[in-house]
Amino acid sequence: MSAIEGWSGRIDLPEDASTRRWHQWVRAPQPGSEPGVAVLGFACDEGVRRNHGRVGAAEGPAALRRMLSNLPVLDDAPLYDAGTVACADGDLEGAQTRYADAMAALLDAGHLAVGLGGGHEIAFASYLGLARHLRARRPRLAIVNIDAHFDLRRQDQGSSGTPFLQAIEDARERGLPLDYLAYGISAAANTRVLFDTANALGVHYVRDDELGLLELPQRLAELKEKLADVDAIYLTIDIDGLPHAMAPGVSAPAARGVPMEVVEPLLDAVAATGKLMLMDVAELSPPLDRDNVTARVAARLIHRVAHAAMKAARAP
Repeated sequence: MSAIEGWSGRIDLPEDASTRRWHQWVRAPQPGSEPGVAVLGFACDEGVRRNHGRVGAAEGPAALRRMLSNLPVLDDAPLYDAGTVACADGDLEGAQTRYADAMAALLDAGHLAVGLGGGHEIAFASYLGLARHLRARRPRLAIVNIDAHFDLRRQDQGSSGTPFLQAIEDARERGLPLDYLAYGISAAANTRVLFDTANALGVHYVRDDELGLLELPQRLAELKEKLADVDAIYLTIDIDGLPHAMAPGVSAPAARGVPMEVVEPLLDAVAATGKLMLMDVAELSPPLDRDNVTARVAARLIHRVAHAAMKAARAP
């Protein structure tokens, strides 16, 4: 059993690198630790509550750790758990600031950072952490979002529906070039004003009904072209962008969604660039899940991307 809280699982024999699972490999990061994969939880429902959704996402980080625990270690990259930032008092902005500070520290240490949500309000906090890490530099940043929703709402307060508008406006103030790419957008889940906003902001988006297997080669070519000229990538996966059968445990289940056989090649293309600095998974709501189906899917995606990104980063 791991010494890190929340991680436990099966131990196979012989107990060596060939049988190692994540719960046996994860450690707490220390100053000067070798760069690796570092997870950071964001236990928060406040953004979903403000967005009038079904709460439960605050339990997401714990569920993700349980599902990640038994997954195999596929390489020798270090694995760290930096703990969880919680929002238990309704102060979403304060929690986002604390999370961003912790995320920036992980990025400063050279880790591939993996956020475990929480509602999709984690996205603005993740972006802030990356922006603080970049500081005075002005690299071209891309946010790739797998999601049924634009999350470009303009509201009096930040919520799970506002993070990418907040990020775009903040980047503009910083003079930070930012491209926003959204895959899986549902015409049935976004109002006209959201499409108008996306068009006005120059968002590159692909609807869920344009992401079938027949269209996949074209979409992959477009994605690779879009990412060719950026310097750093933040990948965020709203698990409600997948079909309801694969992701029932979410605040807003998808009527269609993008299937795994399409999502995974898109994620592989992002990881293969070698430019991925940060990823997170949002909107897993364990109280609404069935047999941990959604948590298992989310853990699989994290596991896949983390391994592929570390492989790409270490390629000669």
